[in-house]
Amino acid sequence: MLGAGDPVGAGLARPAAFQLMHNPNEPPRRKQIRLRGYDYAFPGVYFVTICSAGKRPVFGSIRGESVVLSHEGEIVRSEWIALPERFSRLVLDEFVIMPNHLHGVLAFVGHAGGASPSPTTGNTRTKSGGASPSPTLFEVIGAFKSISTIKVNRLLGRRGVPLWQRSYYEHVVRTGEDLRNIQRYISENPLMWSLDPENPNRKSS
Repeated sequence: MLGAGDPVGAGLARPAAFQLMHNPNEPPRRKQIRLRGYDYAFPGVYFVTICSAGKRPVFGSIRGESVVLSHEGEIVRSEWIALPERFSRLVLDEFVIMPNHLHGVLAFVGHAGGASPSPTTGNTRTKSGGASPSPTLFEVIGAFKSISTIKVNRLLGRRGVPLWQRSYYEHVVRTGEDLRNIQRYISENPLMWSLDPENPNRKSS
């Protein structure tokens, strides 16, 4: 349901960790607070929501049942899809880029200890200068936000302008039912834009 007409997350392989089952009447709950003591580099599945700075609708618009991405939205989509190339333990599942936010499911798979070297992953570098051998969810989202912001600002001929809110929402996916519920919620998000709490012009339910 993206601008180019691709289904959400098209062409992205799902690992065995995603072959897990949904209550369509109960949308997933999003939490902004990190779980105390939880290891976010440990193999697991996560649902995240990242909002644009000021929740401005800079990534595109809704037309009918689809999202038509702006140039900024296309950059965001490209950088999201590129994350597994930067972090070898990372796998992407369902995602959608909405006018002012991104919903996505991602997972760390395999054993901790391997991220693809990249000169642009920012704070994911170790003291020796290489990429972090065991990136956390926080580091992955931070790299994504940093790189996409730099590229959008470059496109618009500006510097230092925030693209994203400082924080993001997260939910640790614990069951197959939870995962299926979230996948459907993401895929149907454009249909529900008029009622979306992130929509500044949303209608009352």
